[in-house]
Amino acid sequence: MNFLKITFRNLWKNRSYSFLNIFGLAIGVACAGLIFLWVEDELSYDQSLPNKDRLYYVMTNQTYEGKVRSFRATPVKLAPAISQEVPGIAAACRVQDRRILFSFDDKALYEYGAYADSSIFRLFNTSFVAGNARDAFRQLTNIVITERMSRQLFGQEKAIGKVVKVDNKEVYTVSAVIRDFPENSTVHLDWMIPYAVWYNQSLSQGSGIDNWGSNSTNTYVELSPGTSAASVNRRLYDFIQNKSKGAIAKPFLFSAKDWHLRDHFEDGKQTGGRIEFVRLFVIIAWIILFIACINFMNLATARSDKRSKEVGVRKVLGAERKGLIGQFIGEALVLSALSMVAGVLLIALVMPAFDLLVGKSLHIGLTDPLHLGVLSGITLLCGLVAGSYPALYLSSFNPIFAFKGIRMRGTAAALVRKGLVVMQFTVSIVLIISTVVIYRQIEHIRSRDLGYDRNNLMSINVRGKMADHFYQIRQDLLGTGVVENAALNSFNTLWGGNNGSGVKWEGKPANEDILISYRGITPGFLATSGMQLAAGRDFRQDLPEADSMHVLVTENLAKMMGKGSAVGKRIWFDDAAHPMTVVGVVKDFVFDDMYGQPEPVLFFSSTQDAMFLYTRLKPGAQPETALAKIEGVIKKDNPGYPFEYSFVNDDFNALFRSEMLIGQLSRLFAALAVLISCLGLFGLSAYMAERRVKEIGIRKVLGAGVPGLAALLSREFLQLVLLATVIAFPLAWMAMSRWLDQYHYRIGIEWWVFGLAGLTALGIALATVSFQAVRAALANPALSLRSE
Repeated sequence: MNFLKITFRNLWKNRSYSFLNIFGLAIGVACAGLIFLWVEDELSYDQSLPNKDRLYYVMTNQTYEGKVRSFRATPVKLAPAISQEVPGIAAACRVQDRRILFSFDDKALYEYGAYADSSIFRLFNTSFVAGNARDAFRQLTNIVITERMSRQLFGQEKAIGKVVKVDNKEVYTVSAVIRDFPENSTVHLDWMIPYAVWYNQSLSQGSGIDNWGSNSTNTYVELSPGTSAASVNRRLYDFIQNKSKGAIAKPFLFSAKDWHLRDHFEDGKQTGGRIEFVRLFVIIAWIILFIACINFMNLATARSDKRSKEVGVRKVLGAERKGLIGQFIGEALVLSALSMVAGVLLIALVMPAFDLLVGKSLHIGLTDPLHLGVLSGITLLCGLVAGSYPALYLSSFNPIFAFKGIRMRGTAAALVRKGLVVMQFTVSIVLIISTVVIYRQIEHIRSRDLGYDRNNLMSINVRGKMADHFYQIRQDLLGTGVVENAALNSFNTLWGGNNGSGVKWEGKPANEDILISYRGITPGFLATSGMQLAAGRDFRQDLPEADSMHVLVTENLAKMMGKGSAVGKRIWFDDAAHPMTVVGVVKDFVFDDMYGQPEPVLFFSSTQDAMFLYTRLKPGAQPETALAKIEGVIKKDNPGYPFEYSFVNDDFNALFRSEMLIGQLSRLFAALAVLISCLGLFGLSAYMAERRVKEIGIRKVLGAGVPGLAALLSREFLQLVLLATVIAFPLAWMAMSRWLDQYHYRIGIEWWVFGLAGLTALGIALATVSFQAVRAALANPALSLRSE
């Protein structure tokens, strides 16, 4: 009880310093807490799968032009074949994901789901609310839906037996309802239809999916207990080649434990993913906590002289050093606990804004034993780290010197304080530089010339008979007065789409494999998207059928075809008897990998397999008015389908969601790190001014001016910040160079970034210290010298 009285008496006696300590540490705790909640959510992905250690996604490595590329698509025959022929595979499942229209009565909505084998229920351990796995796919016209989709379509009515229309064509009967996939699941499906439905439809359309060289579906497998992934990978390596000598895909297993955090592959090897962000923010969290602890240590040691007589009295009365150490560490722990409470309150206050920023729904979870344990651990750690040096320093005071008013040699304490200030600002400057570099890299990519104009360009999902009625739809769109041009594309312009290597031309080496992306477009697509011709002509708009045997190629593909103009050269697909003729060369454009180099693309003139209708709005068209008119045309020509659209510019920006999140969080945490550092600097400068109050009074009496006194008091701190910049510059350069190395299309680190960060830190430190310095210089010297 006596310990608590002394602790709270000291806290109240030094209210301003106590507030700086608590507030600074609370900000550090809040920042670290928010980051750790985000990290916990990231690490929790797919953890609800009971068989996650034995669940895998099958990927393939394929070599083109000497470079190994990793793909997620596999042959449709792979799953049934390996489940029978490869020992150790307990179950395999094919999944063909889609987003399609569902209708019931007057309700119509697009939902994401998949055509899948019945083994999917086993692999993902789906929990059935109604129905069961055995009967779920008894008929090809059965459909399994989630609770969320059931509520949206049927409300509170029982879903079993209800009939829904799919894509305004086929009808399916709900055979089962399953629980929603968890939010922290990599796989999210709201409906499942037997895989055989998609398989049979594709075969009837002559798509050639039954070929071992055609990679068109996703494959999941579950290994038997005790089976190693390495042994299965050895069996899978040549599995497809043994089935078809012309195939080049080499399958391998990709563990469910890595789906969310380690999904990046380069040259056939796993190279990381979001785990890099997780590690980065864990480091930032500990750095901010460390800076907050430094503040406490600085302020506590700086105030130690004020308690020297207290220590002397207690030592004379028989207090042992270990008791004094316990007292001061105990005070630090109380202060840390108060900061923890304040930090949790701050987390609760800013949580809604943080959720919006990171796109998650996080919870403090104070009833969670893990969270309570972490909070207690951070409290203990901060208290011990922050209180250890002050406790050792204060407990070593000589009581005789304390009573005589002789201060102990403060060289060691002063050096520690200076070193901690340098460390604080070193970290802060590194964060400032990193923030600027990250922002410039993101803007560098976002301002990259993609080879087309993404502004005022709309993408509309092709549904129903839109492709069949396209030319009438196009005329109606042009008639609205807000559309400049319109065209179809078989794939999203931002993504890779369908690709293959079965293309030949005269002079191409027989052993050369080149991966080429294929796009089916309608005449006018180049003008609609803003792509440019480098040579030749575009497909004819007045007579589209005249170009049925003609193609367009991009510049890099034209260069691969040999010397001279590619226009007029002939191209053969696989073993086709009749060649296609190149009539135009399109300037290269960037897709799929926004950090990479443009890949070769070949364009057909076709409305078949069109998935997107692109429309370019006229300059100055009001988006609200334009959308209303376009929606009217689409619904008139294609009734029964809700209007779906997106702006290509928004889709493009969405590709950088992770990078933009890093940029936003780095700016936020850099600012908070500087704020915490300045709180400590503010307290230290106030203490230094208080210690030198008599000196300042004498100097003023002798004629010293306010600017000179302010400079005198500020000089020492500015020297420390200047030293921090010297240390921070090489550290920041090394860290950012390593971060930029992961990007092929990247900026250089300019010298002015370091100058800006250094001047910013010096300016902030000067503003912080000058306030106290000027305040001390303006004080009446008579008040400080009256006792002399």
